[in-house]
Amino acid sequence: MGDSNGTTRRNTRQRQVVLEELRNVTSHPTAAELYDMARQRLPKISIATVYRNLELLAKAGEITKLELGGGEARFDGDASQHHHIRCTQCDRVEDALGPALQPNVPEVTSPSGYEVTGYKLEFVGVCPDCRNGIENTESIQTRSDGL
Repeated sequence: MGDSNGTTRRNTRQRQVVLEELRNVTSHPTAAELYDMARQRLPKISIATVYRNLELLAKAGEITKLELGGGEARFDGDASQHHHIRCTQCDRVEDALGPALQPNVPEVTSPSGYEVTGYKLEFVGVCPDCRNGIENTESIQTRSDGL
């Protein structure tokens, strides 16, 4: 694995496990969640090692670091260009399916003179689990109001 400055980084066992665990899930886990997964295979791995390897893998373009509006960064083992949807209730993140939305970045201008080099698009909504929880809570309140 090469570095941006031309040096070669060792592909350590820890880095390989972090990458494999990330690519085995579609849940877009946080570093802490990946740490818990990696510890199943490498009980002595540290949280710092997980964070460091996630940053290295993201910088190398092997994974995507998702810095969405919900808070804690999440990671995606699929580094291809695609969009995500985040639940505003529980911060769950999933791939957004549908037609590709790819604006023509060179045509976008900024009134303050920015050179636009890319974009991030985040869809937000309420996931089915949270929506069902909200509906169940509303029906319980409705039943108790009617008593």
